[in-house]
Amino acid sequence: MTLKRTPLFTTYEKTAKTVDFGGWEMPVSFSSIKEEHHAVREHAGMFDVSHMGELRVEGPDALSNLQKLLTNDLSKLVDNQAQYNAMCTEEGGTVDDLIVYRCSSTSYLLVLNAANIESDIAWIEQHLVGDIQLTNESTETALIAVQGPQALPILQTISETSLEDIRPFRFKENVSIGSIPVFASRTGYTGEDGFELYVEASNAAKLWEAILEAGRPFHLLPCGLGARDTLRFEAKLALYGQELTREITPIEAGIGFAVKTDKESAFIGQEVLKKQKEEGAPRKLVGIEMIGRGIPRSGYAVFHGDEKIGFVTTGTQSPTLKKNVGLILIDKAFSALGTELEVDIRGKRVLAKVVKTPFYKRA
Repeated sequence: MTLKRTPLFTTYEKTAKTVDFGGWEMPVSFSSIKEEHHAVREHAGMFDVSHMGELRVEGPDALSNLQKLLTNDLSKLVDNQAQYNAMCTEEGGTVDDLIVYRCSSTSYLLVLNAANIESDIAWIEQHLVGDIQLTNESTETALIAVQGPQALPILQTISETSLEDIRPFRFKENVSIGSIPVFASRTGYTGEDGFELYVEASNAAKLWEAILEAGRPFHLLPCGLGARDTLRFEAKLALYGQELTREITPIEAGIGFAVKTDKESAFIGQEVLKKQKEEGAPRKLVGIEMIGRGIPRSGYAVFHGDEKIGFVTTGTQSPTLKKNVGLILIDKAFSALGTELEVDIRGKRVLAKVVKTPFYKRA
């Protein structure tokens, strides 16, 4: 199978270690995952996330359709505001988690997970009614994320726009960065401050090089998906396919804040999710710290005594905490802080305890 490549691939094909990520040839690291992780926590890092999908939803019935499809309340959005959302099945399982940008009352941009672009669009088309148009802008759009405490100062050196004025979960279109027009969003997936920059694919390499040059005095590093995963994991940001699937509801995954079961517009999966919000979901996503030796990897079974109570969704050695930690989806009866459990690591039961999450929260 021929792997897809982003518009930025040629800028790093000789300097990055690349892997197959959902059919894309993506950089997993440039130097080392730990070095890139610490760069984002302490200075800044830049990521190619152009494999993500961009879907434009427009028309007089755009809002009513999105309200039916998504769990959050889009009627609360104003122009130039972003919102985190889930899209669910009737059974409450998660079709995808996504960001919605309101460009106007009749125009919205949806950012979809790379592996779900085609299935998401098919799901949305299946449920559309009225006067509405969908435009898949994924192939002509590149996405560069600049994250970390120095992200704002770096980008400000090559922009005449006051980027400080773009507040978290707000955005501005036609911002000039390195003399290139971008759609600049104060969002990210690392637990740090930063920006996600949507740019025409033809301008992506020029923008990447301009930011790389501007970031040298600030110790900015190009970063791969390895560090992106450890960063988001420490901040307990859900990853579709691990913390969220069609078999896992947003309530179980701990993103109930993005589920507004009392909004005026009924949405797909509302009844199940409303019941879980009111009565509690049967399973809960919690954090664990290993007491015994071993790393809790995705898919490992979790036990309490002889009873299998769940599984690991994500686990690693936290570069920030320097501890072996994991996120596990388990029977809620065993989710109290301090509860001792066992993780089956390659056939051996290893002791762990339930701890507070997120593992990392910026000051």
